[in-house]
Amino acid sequence: MATTISCDVAIVGAGLAGGLIALALAKRHPDLDVRLIDGGDSVGGNHLWSFFGSDVAQADRWIVEPLVSYGWRGYDVAFPHHARTIGATYYSIESSALDREVRAAMPAERLMLGRKALGASATGVVLADGDRIEARGVIDARGTGDLSMLDLGWQKFVGREIALDTPHGRERPVVMDATVKQIDGYRFVYVLPFAERRIFVEDTYYSDKAELNRRAIEPRLDRYAEAQGWHGTTVREEAGVLPVAMGGDFEGYWRSGGAKTAKAGMRAGLFHPTTGYSLPDAIRTAAAIVAQRDFSGEALHALTHGLAKATWDARGFYRMLDTMLFRAAEPEERYRVLERFYRLDPGLIGRFYAGTSTMKDKARVLVGKPPVPIGRAVRALMRARA
Repeated sequence: MATTISCDVAIVGAGLAGGLIALALAKRHPDLDVRLIDGGDSVGGNHLWSFFGSDVAQADRWIVEPLVSYGWRGYDVAFPHHARTIGATYYSIESSALDREVRAAMPAERLMLGRKALGASATGVVLADGDRIEARGVIDARGTGDLSMLDLGWQKFVGREIALDTPHGRERPVVMDATVKQIDGYRFVYVLPFAERRIFVEDTYYSDKAELNRRAIEPRLDRYAEAQGWHGTTVREEAGVLPVAMGGDFEGYWRSGGAKTAKAGMRAGLFHPTTGYSLPDAIRTAAAIVAQRDFSGEALHALTHGLAKATWDARGFYRMLDTMLFRAAEPEERYRVLERFYRLDPGLIGRFYAGTSTMKDKARVLVGKPPVPIGRAVRALMRARA
């Protein structure tokens, strides 16, 4: 027999954004009855999230610090004509850490895993088993809305964690190794040294197409590991496709996920336009929500819509650069754009990834010899604005 469950806040979707909001609310508002709902059996799924130290404000670090699985004090990049070590902190979070912390913070009955949601409104959630949740406010964090409302390129990847037979010898992550053959757009390999004999290797593409051909990519991962002398057993794999935004109808995208329903994460359009990463925005969203005192559906919608719209409006510069990358550079030549970028000041690079570039930063990115033909760049930007 179907039942109705009442609570203060219902969060639909126990991925990164939903899990962080639930965790932050449990810590800062323990008296609130918060329900976290997801059709899967764990919080966060099977993912690895990474971020630069400069991505997270000091005031918000309490949310993420207990989750950090690995940390380094520098990282490397490598291109055909430029290689560099950048002395900036870099961190990774395993989804198992998010699952652990949420379970420790929330009463078991409030963690509603294995419960698929069919629909959500500002104050209600309908579950596939017939039960209904009535809440003061609902936050929908179930992945993307209608991506056809946005003008997108794609960052797609296949990653593999390997338990090695011998030490790998790496001290720092390699955030971009673009010395590999350029295929399907801008290609680079991403490497994280977890322990002396444990390493994560990911083959990544900035592509015009969203289709992910794992059968073609996995042998390339094999060859890269072989070339490094890395042999061992694969203990975990993950793959994904992230949007890279060049433009689009933000309000149409927002309405596609429910016009009056509060949203978070990718469903709110809260991701970096160039990297597709959503962790820094997810932390900012969680921090903004826990600062609330009104958890009604109307108040949560006003808060999350305002945050997402302001973020979208502030990031036009990054969408312009993405347009130049995807529409003005030949796919096999896109690496030159990033190679030039990684010759710039480390502080500028950090602010770029944090989405906090200053006017001086933006001017510095654009001045000098451009890595794409000027005429083609101008035409690409004019088409994007038409």
